[in-house]
Amino acid sequence: MGMLTGAETEKLHEEYVMQPWAMQGRPSLPVQKAEGIYFWDYDGKKYADMSSLLVCTNLGHSNPDILEAISRQMKSMCFMAPAYATEAKSTLAKLLVEAAGADVYRRVFFCNGGADSNENAIKMARMVTGRTKVFSAYLSYHGATLGAGNASGDWRRFASEIGGANGFVHFMNPHMYQDGYTRGVDDEACTAYFLKALEKQMHFEGTDHIAALIMESIVGANGVILPPKGYMEGVRALCDTYGILMICDEVMAGFCRTGKMFGWQNFDMKPDMITFAKGVTCGYLPLGGVIVNAKVADYFKDHVLQCGLTYSGHTLACAAGVAAVTYYTEHHICDHVKKMEAILRDFLNRMVEKHVCVGEARCIGLFSALEIVKDKEKRIPMVSYGVKNPIMPSIMSELKNRGFSTFGRENNINICPPLTITKEELKEYLPVLDDVLTWVDETYCK
Repeated sequence: MGMLTGAETEKLHEEYVMQPWAMQGRPSLPVQKAEGIYFWDYDGKKYADMSSLLVCTNLGHSNPDILEAISRQMKSMCFMAPAYATEAKSTLAKLLVEAAGADVYRRVFFCNGGADSNENAIKMARMVTGRTKVFSAYLSYHGATLGAGNASGDWRRFASEIGGANGFVHFMNPHMYQDGYTRGVDDEACTAYFLKALEKQMHFEGTDHIAALIMESIVGANGVILPPKGYMEGVRALCDTYGILMICDEVMAGFCRTGKMFGWQNFDMKPDMITFAKGVTCGYLPLGGVIVNAKVADYFKDHVLQCGLTYSGHTLACAAGVAAVTYYTEHHICDHVKKMEAILRDFLNRMVEKHVCVGEARCIGLFSALEIVKDKEKRIPMVSYGVKNPIMPSIMSELKNRGFSTFGRENNINICPPLTITKEELKEYLPVLDDVLTWVDETYCK
């Protein structure tokens, strides 16, 4: 290791690696090292990681506390089968239950990542309720395995639907800006409309056939879409009325990303199950899981939990998780996020006022996105949903060329930096985004 040049690394990747969500054989930036909020290519060019890669490196790259925990665990034991208790697994489960609320939640089932966390939560819901159908939103992404893929709402579900999986039903969730509502003014009307439509759809699907409703507490990859006031509480109430288990996907929104340990804690409701991944180890090692409430946990005291995988509660990954979750708490990361949110929110609001290409800014904690439009008055997105268009890739490329690394989907630019970012770092790199938006105005909005 460490003997290849950047060009050699890129060539091998191009020839041998299957790149997710892309046509193959395309160039890929070779990265040599990463630290803090930065990573570097082999030519020494520095990039600010303004999306925490895939919204997972919450505590930045090469965090010494997590690295030390991994190193220490490696010296005693890297892996033990799921049937055995280990200090790392037991400790992490306790920390996660306490973070969610030990008055409601009881146990954790560990998985490898977000997709299989959602997969297993769906299986549990079906076992506990004896029902089959699973409701999920169109504006969502829950993973690429068969069940999680079918639960996902965006175009990435299509391959999972080939041959299909039974019982998955999609409903339209609110996107206030694109639906023509004004946040802070029309929340009540928007919430009432979408809850009425959801309840009607539940009746048409048969309320006694619905096992679970799974949704992201804050829609992540599809554009950090914030629900209107009262919507999450209304969905919870519908689930209670019809005996449906509510699953909150916290894979992106969890672990202080919104200024709360979990995104759902921003609302006056509690899900039955919480799925997590990404930030639990900051992506240093693959780990995910499902936190379940007393109702779900107690069911499996008398019934076999028909879920399992070789690496459930992987020892090394759990050690990284203990270090990360401890770091969030001991370093008061939620408090820091709220302070940085004020700076980020002010900047994003100014971008809406300044640029003709920016329709809306959405921000909660350090979880944010800009809605890029070609007609601000009519709220026409720069790129229509599901239509291939080179404009957004060109914007992302322009940002990366200037050392500002992030991602977006459809017509969104996501800004979700590591939660350890300083005000000085924010003020250094946010002007890069401002400059690129000026370029977008001049290039695509004439």
